Amino acid sequence: MDKYFENVSLVTLVWKWKWHLLATIIGAAILAAIFSGPYFITPKYKSRAVIYPSNIAPYSEESETEQLLQWLHSRDIKDSVIQRFNLAEHYEIDTGYKHYYSTMLWEYDQNVSISKTQYESIEIKVLDKDPKKAKDMVDEIIDLVNNKIQRMHRDKYREVVKISRRMLIRKEKELDSIKEKMRSFGIEHGIYDVEGQSKEVTEGFLKTVDSDAAPNYINEKGVRQLNEALKSRGGEFLMHKAYLSHLMGRYNELKTEYEEALRNVKKEFTFTNAVTTPYVSDKKDYPTRWLIVFYAVAAALFLAVVVIAILEKQNKLKARDQN
Repeated sequence: MDKYFENVSLVTLVWKWKWHLLATIIGAAILAAIFSGPYFITPKYKSRAVIYPSNIAPYSEESETEQLLQWLHSRDIKDSVIQRFNLAEHYEIDTGYKHYYSTMLWEYDQNVSISKTQYESIEIKVLDKDPKKAKDMVDEIIDLVNNKIQRMHRDKYREVVKISRRMLIRKEKELDSIKEKMRSFGIEHGIYDVEGQSKEVTEGFLKTVDSDAAPNYINEKGVRQLNEALKSRGGEFLMHKAYLSHLMGRYNELKTEYEEALRNVKKEFTFTNAVTTPYVSDKKDYPTRWLIVFYAVAAALFLAVVVIAILEKQNKLKARDQN
């Protein structure tokens, strides 16, 4: 065939067979237009949304977008969409078929596309013969992933609430124990305030009081008893007082954590921000008929030229043999 095209111009060949090639082009275009029509190929409409993640704490080295993408591709999201829209009937898949589930997932993946964009957002696209259903499916996928993450966050914060409550109860018991111990210092030893009482003891020993009362009215016995109590129990009292202050600080921190976790359990979060919201399309997206016609005509034309070239080659060989 290479020798043939070396001797015969392609333009000459096309011109010689122009009517045959024209008929081939017209026939291929008509057939492609017919077989790409709605009677043979069900037209599908596209609905899409572009979303960004929000209020999501990334795990490990995953970004928030990658984590949201994993949730959107999760099996339970797919199963919920399949059940919500009765896609087995919609896609005409027999639920009694042995490979029903794998077939259903394949069909789902053919019509639902979820991918990350170059701007770290996520694009959700749904193709369906019903434009309203395509839009509703996009909305449902977004709602499902929001609800899924909400449940996970609430479960996590419920655990935090339980742990914080247990720790609060433990700290309350410790506080009650220390407070009771310090009350016993006052009841049994008369110690309530080491710093203030130490000043009183000093003034008592020096017989100097900040009042108009005469020094003879100072209770020296009481001063001595208090002095002995402060010497024997004052250090222990101060230690318990410092520990009580530490416990109160820690208790307040735990209470803040507990109240924050409790608020998060009840709080309604949104985990997606929609940049582009889905809508009901009024123009089919699939199939692209002009593209099908173009490829059909190109393929038919190429095949026709090959066949013509073979026929011309055979005719040339026959003519050579006859001579």
